[in-house]
Amino acid sequence: QVQLVESGGGLVQPGGSLRLSCEASGSTLDNYAIGWFRQGPGKEREGVGCISRRGGPSYYVNSVKGRFTISRDNVKNTVYLQMNSLKPEDTAVYYCAADFRFGCALIEGSYRNWGQGTQVTVSS
Repeated sequence: QVQLVESGGGLVQPGGSLRLSCEASGSTLDNYAIGWFRQGPGKEREGVGCISRRGGPSYYVNSVKGRFTISRDNVKNTVYLQMNSLKPEDTAVYYCAADFRFGCALIEGSYRNWGQGTQVTVSS
């Protein structure tokens, strides 16, 4: 069982950048497909992007393509979500999730391990 802790959230102005971290303990994160999800105020949780196991492909929802990038640091057992050109509509609690399989998906039910979330607020 892997435990996940997100960090890096905060308040940023529109057009700014943040990098969220998802640090794992209890298992090697490179063996897991990882998804990033978010839940904005009054909205349902949605998939933002995901990365497959061990260098496999990554996918992003259309609204963040070209702005968000997921990467791995296997030495630190951490996955990152780099967010650039942030917009007010990106405001949400961001969650990382992991599942022990190769391919990733932007579907909540595909993941059995979840972090507690980190708040991102984009506002001037």
